[in-house]
Amino acid sequence: MTGAPPAFPRVVVLTGAGISADSGVPTFRDAGGLWEGHRVEDVATPEGYERDPVAVLRFYDDRRRGAASAVPNAAHRALARLEGALGDHLLVVTQNVDDLHERAGSRNLVHMHGELRRALCVSCGARPEWEGDLEDRPRCPECGERMLRPDVVWFGELPYDLDRIENAVVACDVFVSIGTSGAVYPAAGYVALAAAFRARTVELNLEPSDAVVPFDDARAGRASEIVPIWVDEVLSGGWTPSR
Repeated sequence: MTGAPPAFPRVVVLTGAGISADSGVPTFRDAGGLWEGHRVEDVATPEGYERDPVAVLRFYDDRRRGAASAVPNAAHRALARLEGALGDHLLVVTQNVDDLHERAGSRNLVHMHGELRRALCVSCGARPEWEGDLEDRPRCPECGERMLRPDVVWFGELPYDLDRIENAVVACDVFVSIGTSGAVYPAAGYVALAAAFRARTVELNLEPSDAVVPFDDARAGRASEIVPIWVDEVLSGGWTPSR
């Protein structure tokens, strides 16, 4: 479905690590500030990659295999159902690098922080789909150079598709934040931007986020439990975007 009835609102959904946590995908950092046992500075920055590229490539190879074994949960499937009703009136913007949204059926999707199933060629800029390991330095299918790295946006790098995301947030009637802390910019600023343009804002999160602007509708709980409930309300007409 590519369209939606005129009465349907335009919805932007921002998802973070919390939506994939119920599928067994580790969240970004633990209480000690580590990411799967590694310092974030060592595995999620250009400087860390320059210091030890083999270790970084091995880390993301492991994450790619781990994400491939995960299964979309009820929250991912609920958003795919919502897209089935809203068509291109719904855009999912995910900060996650796994492909659980796609495997659940979502198609109107932006990966602002890149994808584990893509590689990025430092030499020519190609972003080929990638299933295998990168540690052994395979050749880029476009230029032939052995300069492939994970197509994951690290700290200090610019996220993808920012213009498209901002335009969608400005134009939306409803902005929904799911499973994200609201602490990392630019994603953390989208709720304020949406509110400034009179969108109704919704938070579905394990606990209240650090957003500087209060949400109009905030619900706490596991994403796999509360997202399907909210989607059912929208599809049944029991929830409206009116303030």
